[in-house]
Amino acid sequence: MQIKDYFGGIGNIYISKDKSRFTVRSLYEILKIITHFDNYPLITQKKADFILFKQIIDKVIEGEHLSAKGLQEIVNIRASINLGLSDSLKTIFPDTVPVTRPQIANTTIPHPE
Repeated sequence: MQIKDYFGGIGNIYISKDKSRFTVRSLYEILKIITHFDNYPLITQKKADFILFKQIIDKVIEGEHLSAKGLQEIVNIRASINLGLSDSLKTIFPDTVPVTRPQIANTTIPHPE
């Protein structure tokens, strides 16, 4: 429960036999998480996923997801995150062109001192 407390009570925690999951769903909650990772950046290739995810959230805030063109741009970005698009999204958005994934140069974990 400490992670939920750390973020001011937002999100939900799901605990099963072999794993735990912390989820946020609202734009307000997502922005709080983004602020955290802006202040404490990821240092591995997952930083590229974060950069792309943040681009998607910026487009949603600007309302770009409300047009066909903007939605396709979001899907193009999503196609470059993690494992890419699901088969169903590939079917729905056949004109998807994944964006170039950012390269993260320094993936060395700094010494904490």
